[in-house]
Amino acid sequence: MSLQNDLTQKVIEAVKQLYQVDLPTVEFQPTRKDFEGDITVVVFPMLRHIKGNPVLIGTKIGEYLVEHVEEVSKCNVVQGFLNIVIADSYYLNFFNAIFEETDFGYVKSRSDDAVMVEYSSPNTNKPLHLGHIRNNLLGYSVAEILKASGKKVYKTQIINDRGIHICKSMLAWQKFGKGETPESSGLKGDHLVGKYYVAFDKAYKEQIAELVESGTPKEKAEREAPILLEAQEMLRKWEAGDGQVVSLWKKMNGWVYDGFDTTYKNLGVDFDTLYYESDTYLLGRDVVKDGLERGVFFKKEDGSVWIDLTEEGLDEKIVLRSDGTAVYMTQDIGTAIQRVTDHPDINAMVYTVGNEQDYHFKVLFLILKKLGYSWAEQLFHLSYGMVDLPSGKMKSREGTVVDADDLIKNMEDTAESISQELGKLEGYSVEEKKQLYRTIGLGALKYYILKVDPKKRILFNPEESVDFQGNTGPFIQYTYARIQSILRKAGDVRSSAIETSMGLHEKEKELLKQIQLFPETVQLAAENFSPALIANYTYDLVKEFNSFYQQVSILGETDEQKKNFRVQLSQKVGEVIQSSFRLLGIDVPERM
Repeated sequence: MSLQNDLTQKVIEAVKQLYQVDLPTVEFQPTRKDFEGDITVVVFPMLRHIKGNPVLIGTKIGEYLVEHVEEVSKCNVVQGFLNIVIADSYYLNFFNAIFEETDFGYVKSRSDDAVMVEYSSPNTNKPLHLGHIRNNLLGYSVAEILKASGKKVYKTQIINDRGIHICKSMLAWQKFGKGETPESSGLKGDHLVGKYYVAFDKAYKEQIAELVESGTPKEKAEREAPILLEAQEMLRKWEAGDGQVVSLWKKMNGWVYDGFDTTYKNLGVDFDTLYYESDTYLLGRDVVKDGLERGVFFKKEDGSVWIDLTEEGLDEKIVLRSDGTAVYMTQDIGTAIQRVTDHPDINAMVYTVGNEQDYHFKVLFLILKKLGYSWAEQLFHLSYGMVDLPSGKMKSREGTVVDADDLIKNMEDTAESISQELGKLEGYSVEEKKQLYRTIGLGALKYYILKVDPKKRILFNPEESVDFQGNTGPFIQYTYARIQSILRKAGDVRSSAIETSMGLHEKEKELLKQIQLFPETVQLAAENFSPALIANYTYDLVKEFNSFYQQVSILGETDEQKKNFRVQLSQKVGEVIQSSFRLLGIDVPERM
């Protein structure tokens, strides 16, 4: 039982003994910094059940707690707030219990039920960009947090490898590529294919302009531009299994996959299973036909199949066109069912997709519930805001996106520039410096994105993210490196238990209280699918450690027991920082 749960029971017991009243709940809050205490009971809500002066009521309850709860050393009352001072021995007992615990805060036993987390899910007609980076970092981190909370997790993506947008890149390469390959051009495969997606758009706009100039209305020109008609014909041939088109499709997608793999490796994310739209786009049609027979869907006069969600505050949604072909919703229905078929232990799914798809997922989840799938109650759309840059919004077709590979390189370069200005890298080899720049640059990028609540839009500033002060990745990494320096100077850290009779400095106590919050934070982050809770917890821990470091002597302490405890405490803070950052996919350097 946690201390707060124990105190709750004792406060209820005290009120029963003192006032013969059954108190339904007890309200706690952290004690304000300007008062003595560790946790505060708010007395005012009790006045609904107890008649009397709140100060007197609080005083009597406090006296009861001091007498009956070993961990409570004293109490004080300020107006209607009962401030409770917890004995130092309680915190030292806690520390002794966790000191040798590896991965403190993580749940070691795995649940039998699994969660599938989908993220990335790119199109194979262009490289990954800044928006994909936020998607990947969020999805990967949520998967790791769920694992740490005790869940079994499958990481997956669905690769959008078919459709008119893919054919646009293919057709442009045929027309303008002159046999160019990643090897001959020196470009990553995804960059090469993306180059031809942009080339298609340029040629398409030129043809529209020519048609408009010759008197064709703009809307008709947009529909009838020859290059678009050719792309549509290529898609028809692909769907018919035309050998030449399918061969080109496989070749160019292969280039893209190689490029994606490099980016994923550099970003530090991975997947357990992959799904391809070319395999899944026909899924769902049979499910819809079955649902039609059961009355879940209805057919219109033109033969198209719909679902009526107006009673749920939505609208009517098409699930099969009049010619019997599927829409994206049909495919997503089939893919969800296929995933549970492939992994029968799945009872929940998390979809990491931008907030422009909020409505789509409301409809998808509701349809799956209406089809009778029990696991549909455990579907979650991890909806996130767009990422903007100081220069403005990104546009793929026009080639104005911020490429993921370029951004990663830019972050490393920024980290190098700032590190050299600070001049703290004497004695590092060239390779060690390169690795450190990478660790700092990627840490800055990941932390800057993940510290923000997923629902919020981000204005990403690379220079601001690589700052060694404030709520940034490098600031936290620097604190971790400082702790490792303390440990190297201290030599072997004794693992013997600390005497619980030893008194604690106020800063030691505050640091222990912050460490205590880590397991609860992991569970809260898992429940809310929010890496931001982990990121900001870590920043608070680091701030608390730096305050401790500045006000309490560690290696200079003459009392051997206190010195040993402070070194051990520093070590445990370092371990928690490393564990927290592991959940965010961020590395920590031993030296900086």
